[in-house]
Amino acid sequence: MPISREQTWWGCCPVILLALLFAEIPVGAKEILPTAARGPVAANWEEALARMRPLPQAKQVEPVDARELKGKVMVGYQGWFAAAGDGSGMGWVHYGDGKFAPGNLTIEAWPEMREAGAEESYATAFRLKDGQTARVFSSYHPATVDRHFRWMKEHGIDGVFLQRFVAYLREPRLYDFRTAVTDNVRISARRHGRTWAMMYDLSGMQPKDGDVERVMEDWKRLVDRMEITRDPGYQRSGGKPLVALWGAGFNDGRQYGVAEVARLVDFLQKDPVYGGNAVMLGVPFGWREGNRDAVSDPALQALCARVEVVSPWSVGRYRNAEEFLRGMARGPQADLRWCAERKVAYLPVIFPGFSWQNLMRQRGNPPGEPIPRGNGDFFWTQGRELIGAGAQMLYVAMFDELDEGTAILQISNEPPASGDHFVTNGSQPEDHYLWLTGQLGKALREGKIPPRQQPVRKRGK
Repeated sequence: MPISREQTWWGCCPVILLALLFAEIPVGAKEILPTAARGPVAANWEEALARMRPLPQAKQVEPVDARELKGKVMVGYQGWFAAAGDGSGMGWVHYGDGKFAPGNLTIEAWPEMREAGAEESYATAFRLKDGQTARVFSSYHPATVDRHFRWMKEHGIDGVFLQRFVAYLREPRLYDFRTAVTDNVRISARRHGRTWAMMYDLSGMQPKDGDVERVMEDWKRLVDRMEITRDPGYQRSGGKPLVALWGAGFNDGRQYGVAEVARLVDFLQKDPVYGGNAVMLGVPFGWREGNRDAVSDPALQALCARVEVVSPWSVGRYRNAEEFLRGMARGPQADLRWCAERKVAYLPVIFPGFSWQNLMRQRGNPPGEPIPRGNGDFFWTQGRELIGAGAQMLYVAMFDELDEGTAILQISNEPPASGDHFVTNGSQPEDHYLWLTGQLGKALREGKIPPRQQPVRKRGK
């Protein structure tokens, strides 16, 4: 697709446009926003690194207090969707394996696109029930990410852990794509007063290929070139910049172990130049006992005792509210006690449901049975019981995970009539999980235990 004049200008002059974006805007004046993504992703490392620049200093609008995680509900933000025609040149990424068409897709939920502008809405080969072309978004477009953060502000969601995948650190094109998404997140977090922190997803890390060093080098670039920890909304813990390392201690045959993760923890905490950070460790659900999805290695528990925050991954570990409640005593309640004894913060994960029928079909694997959303009762029960047990913060998986059906952003209740499997919110409105997440966040901030039944939403709220 030819690159428009606006796309070319944005690609060549990001600093100028960012400066305009953050210029002081008189009350009532129209805000200046990018009208297009910033042109094709970098073709080489020299270009990719040159695009890593700090944002102009600007006042954050009504900022959430970023000094501590306590009292916050955070969401995971993948930001990995690209669309044909979005200007990146990446084609369809995380929608389908190269091709995106009926019978050839990897997403499980269809994004609700009614609020999207024409410039950030991309036509697909899918058709809605009324015959209209079904459209999707791209994380590469700043207006899309801005809308997501506006939804967070409207519903009282505090901030995001921005995913950063080790595989994206190996190629300049993928690396530059993540730089663009990071800029989009940083801009929108400032505009809407949300917090954010970087989360390295270590899945697929190959120590023999130098991936541990790649992560270290990447953090140095983020600090030096982009100055991310200077953002007024960069999330902290104990006053220190918070960096998440997700994927420590899983027993699913990964090419790295606890020792490699410990090297990264040491670097982030103790390096004389780039250390001084607080570390959040994403661990398996069975981390404390060394069973289920976790390795049986005392080094995992020792590493958890050294970090500032521990976050066990619960997605798919129980299938309904009853299973969750039966496992509370041996799981989250025991986790809370372990962490309290060692003065480690505990960040439990909650999720709305789970399904990856289309993704597994593409990979030729058995899809398993979906975990139904249950109109929000499953999600609410997790959040309510964890807060009632003493959890002082929550991590929602995920904001935009369409591939595994855990997305809480607005999803369509009338997805394409293609014969593929799609998750919907059932009888609840498209933004129901945004609203529920905000209600749990409100309870955390107020120090209250939510009611056992999910609240009834007033019409228009």
